[in-house]
Amino acid sequence: MTRIPETAPGLSPPEEAALAVDELSQICEGLARQRPENIQALLNAVALIAPLLNAIPNVVFFIKDLQARYLMVNLTLARRCGFKSVSSLLGKTSADVFPSALGHGYTEQDLRVLREAVTLRDQLEMHLYNGRVRGWCLTQKLALRDTQGRVIGMAGISHDLQEAHARHPAWQKLAIVDDHIRRHYHQPITMEELTALSGMSVAQIERYCKRIFHLTPRQMIHKVRLEKATELLASDTPITDIALQCGYTDHSAFSRQFKAMTGSTPRDFRITLQG
Repeated sequence: MTRIPETAPGLSPPEEAALAVDELSQICEGLARQRPENIQALLNAVALIAPLLNAIPNVVFFIKDLQARYLMVNLTLARRCGFKSVSSLLGKTSADVFPSALGHGYTEQDLRVLREAVTLRDQLEMHLYNGRVRGWCLTQKLALRDTQGRVIGMAGISHDLQEAHARHPAWQKLAIVDDHIRRHYHQPITMEELTALSGMSVAQIERYCKRIFHLTPRQMIHKVRLEKATELLASDTPITDIALQCGYTDHSAFSRQFKAMTGSTPRDFRITLQG
């Protein structure tokens, strides 16, 4: 079993968070490689480090069965769903605990991982937690297999998108990129524009965006567009108009991207906000 080390002294909060996420990602990868006899054997092994999983802030961890029901969660996830203990979540699906339009989308994603054994890595997602609090996170989900190679469940982590590292040497140049995206999200934005503005190569922009904003340039654009879209969905603006105002070429392109990042269609998300 992968061990979670104590936080190294002298690390800043963003570095501590990165350490915790990296270690938890290693645990997920390790679980996917273990090939236990059954899911209960896996749960028994992970139970040994449950106190450590509960102590990691800003990161949720879970294991689910073949019906996408929670078998193990950490306390962070339970509290975000409005529960005081992890036991309140066990046996439930995302559709049972998240706002209906969103929860069903999360469960659809889970079932795809379980049925097709696909792996999700650094999937940028927007969640609505208890009290309709909006949060952005990067999600990883992996299918778990037994000794015969059969899928027996899935493991996943979602970690909160951290604040940009303003102290990074490349911050000033990347701040220009970020500002340009925020002012021109409603228009097509090309990498050529961003390289001309920043004076950096495409490879440098992509590398430093990941280090400073924890996102690719494309994810940064989608994030700004969807933030604006969710604001407009709280109004009576027609969804087709929202799509155009947020830089999408048509309603269908907007709906596909919106569902990929929220688990819900724009229409259902509007109903959730109103509900």
